[in-house]
Amino acid sequence: MRENRESPALSCKDGMQDRREKAGGRTARMNEDGKSDLPVVPTKSANKRAQTLAESMEGRGGAKGNMGQQSMRRTQSRESMTQELDRVRQAARRDRKTKFTALLHHVTDERLRGAFQELKRKAAPGVDGVTWDQYEQNLEENLKELHKRVHQGSYQAKPSRRVYIPKADGKQRALGIATLEDKLVQRAVAEVLSAIYEEDFLGFSYGCRPGLSQHDALDAYAVGLYVKKVSWVLDVDIQGFYDTIDQGWMQKFIEYRIADRRVLRLIQKWMKAGVMEAGSVTQSENGIQQGASISPLLGNLYLHYVLDLWVQKWRKQARGDVMIVRYVDDVLIGFQHRIEAERFQNELSERLGKFGLKLHPEKTRLVEFGRLSIATHKGPL
Repeated sequence: MRENRESPALSCKDGMQDRREKAGGRTARMNEDGKSDLPVVPTKSANKRAQTLAESMEGRGGAKGNMGQQSMRRTQSRESMTQELDRVRQAARRDRKTKFTALLHHVTDERLRGAFQELKRKAAPGVDGVTWDQYEQNLEENLKELHKRVHQGSYQAKPSRRVYIPKADGKQRALGIATLEDKLVQRAVAEVLSAIYEEDFLGFSYGCRPGLSQHDALDAYAVGLYVKKVSWVLDVDIQGFYDTIDQGWMQKFIEYRIADRRVLRLIQKWMKAGVMEAGSVTQSENGIQQGASISPLLGNLYLHYVLDLWVQKWRKQARGDVMIVRYVDDVLIGFQHRIEAERFQNELSERLGKFGLKLHPEKTRLVEFGRLSIATHKGPL
């Protein structure tokens, strides 16, 4: 397994990346792309690929902004913003218990402009029908007004427009398409928050993170099978993950690090905005919008506290080797001993239940697999 690399560019696409169903197994799903816009995250240099195991937690590089074709003035502004986030990142790294009380000022009009330029020009509009081309016609004034509303507290998140995409089993998966302005603010906030959480996330977490892709996760898994004594693999499927996230617990997890009340209110607005379908708006106390720009970060954050830290502690008391690779809510965990794999599965089910999640009874399976297992694969138990 490789060490965590902190270079930039989210491979996940507005929360849709992981929503493709298994087509020939979990490996196929890890390699499929989503269908929405790339969230903007702070850019950082990659560590060497030779760095050892994915279970390692450190190995950070410095950030750099994507300058594109901007003018010199905007280039200098972007460099200044990057340096400011570097200071946030350094503070997060120095003390994992630091709470950040002043973050909203990092959501600048320049950062909103960068978020706009990263959007797909032909992306589907939200409930207000505003397209990229329409917004671009008066871009500077629109961004100035949006920035003002965000900082004055008058910005209001709109409901997401409900759409459905086909699943491999013939069913449909519900997604929410946010309005263009909601996408911009979510992307800008996600960029700022990533400067903090990229210092917290563990090395075996790969999904929707800067510089890490499905291929990195698969490579780490393959290397782990080779260097670890693995005979059993638990293929974990969390049933309806995004739909069943407990918003109360989510808020508590965010508040472990974020104490800027204005940022917290923004996230609450997005979680409470609801969805519009057939002209009717519905809201829920559970779940976050799958397809929203902020959702991949929030999903990773939720499982960081619910799963990753717990697994890190659990495997320290295991008799045999235990390896893990997580790509958002897709999780593969290897064990040396079957008895420990079975015990882990039972305890994992209890752990997830405390936070409103549960294992999919049919898709979660324990299989005999690995270089130490018998030559003939016996399939699901």
